[in-house]
Parts: sequence; C-alpha cells; structure tokens
Amino acid sequence: MKAVALAGGIGASKFLAGLMAVLPPEQVTIIVNTGDDFQWMGLYICPDLDTVTYTLAGLANPETGWGILGDSFHALERLQTLGCDTWFKLGDRDLATHIYRSQKIREGNTLGQVTGDISRKSGILSVILPMTNSYVPTEIQTDEGTLAFQDYFVRRRCEPRVKDFLFRTIEDAGPAPGVLEAIGAAEAVFICPSNPYISIGPILAVPGIREALHETDARIVAITPIIAGRAIKGPTARMLSEMGQEVSALSVARMYSDFVDLFVLDERDAGLLPRVASLGLQVRLADTLMDDHQSKIDLARKVVEMV
Repeated sequence: MKAVALAGGIGASKFLAGLMAVLPPEQVTIIVNTGDDFQWMGLYICPDLDTVTYTLAGLANPETGWGILGDSFHALERLQTLGCDTWFKLGDRDLATHIYRSQKIREGNTLGQVTGDISRKSGILSVILPMTNSYVPTEIQTDEGTLAFQDYFVRRRCEPRVKDFLFRTIEDAGPAPGVLEAIGAAEAVFICPSNPYISIGPILAVPGIREALHETDARIVAITPIIAGRAIKGPTARMLSEMGQEVSALSVARMYSDFVDLFVLDERDAGLLPRVASLGLQVRLADTLMDDHQSKIDLARKVVEMV
C-alpha cells in the first residue's frame, strides 16, 4: 500500500511510529507541518520536522515528546551565562541538527532537500517532506495581540486567549516538490491525530494541497486528536473552546468533512458516532490512546485494516 500521512508533531509521531511497524516504511510518505518553523539565534528551527525525524530514527525523548533522548544542554547554559534569552530549549545534539540545516539552506539548498538529507542520514526509509519550501510562519491572534507561534506556544505556554490563526504569506507558497505527486499516487492518506488548527491546518492552507486531497483516488482517513473532550497532549481542546467550538471529536470531523472518507473516533466517544456520520463520513471506533509502543502499533494496524 502506498500511503501518505499528514503530520504535526508529538501525536502524529506516535501514530507514525506504529505505522512503520505495520506498513513497509519505504511505502510511506510523510508531509509535515512547517508553520511552527522559526529562526532563533541565526538558526532555522523546524520543530515538527525534527520531532517526526527523531521519532522515526529512534532518537526522540519519549518523556518530553520533543528533543533527543539523553541530550545535554551545555551550549544553552553557556548562552544563558552570556546573557542570551534561552526560553526555547535546545539540547546539544538537537542544536547540531539546526546548525547543519541552517548552513545547508545558506548554501542554496531547499528545506525539502535538507530534510531528505537529514532523514536519510538518520537511517529513515520513509520519505519525509515539508509541506512547502517557503517560510510561512503561523501567527496566533490573541486577546493580547498577534503573537508569533513559538512565542505563544513555548514562551507564553498558551496562556493568551486565542481569537484566530494567521498563516503568514502562505497564499504565495506552493507545495514542496513531491507533495502533490505523493498524494496523487497514494492508495491511503492518513490525517494523523494532530492539532487541526496549528498542525494540520497549515498543511491544508498551502495552495494546492486541499485540492489534491479532493482529487486523489486514495481513501482518506482522519484519526481524532480528541478523546472524551480532552486532548492527550497540547492545546487542541483549549483552542477549540476559545474558538467557540464544541470540545469534541465532532468539531475536528467538521473541519475535515469536505475531503475525508473515514473518521476514526475513540471508543470512549461512541455516543458521537451518529453525529459524525451525519456529516457524510464513514465512522469507525478504536482505542486511540497511544500510551506505549504496542498501543501505537495496535492503532496503526486497526486503521490500516479499516482502509
């Protein structure tokens, strides 16, 4: 099965770790959100790309969900001593990735080329693509004004109240080479259990990608990021509430209903099945809580069987 996955960071990486045990990795193309990319200390930082890469390379820190397991922070400590603002935590081995990426981009390589280079050198057999090679930073409109995404998410810990989301300059961007081709050739497209606003939303906002999802012959399956009114990780539930939406998987299903064929509800939300089905979607139940490696594999296997 040729498969494509649309992915954000931590939740998506859990599902992808299971998917790699169910499908041949070389048959999977992963299109990753880059709306949370930003530049810090002269470095080009790609949090979601790195989380996916580190997870599939077996390097990720499972306790934090970001960074590299067992990393040290000597460089960051020295920067702090020198008076730098070190609110964004980068470990030493993680820092090496950003230095490498930034230098390669300065040499004229695209983000997609560098991403492929890093993933191959990390021993990853799947193709990992950024959604676009353009720099399209997400901004959050809040009750305290417009904030850069990482300022809102990391520095302010999601404290300001969300009013809207801006995908700056994205209307002038295009899909990275290989993105539309992968969607067109896929037999299955998986919308990973990621935040629909800030992880999947930017991918869908890249001109051409949502249209490609409408046109593909692939079966498109979305896995809920909300279980019983809660997000297991991240601010999805809070954002839904602050945007005036019902905090449930139903709200997520509505956002995807124009292109998704099948929506996977958590079995704890079985009562929502008729309401989700009323959107014109096929609906299946599964245990979507991925709290250990076997549960990641179990969910991926069940979703692939649904396809």
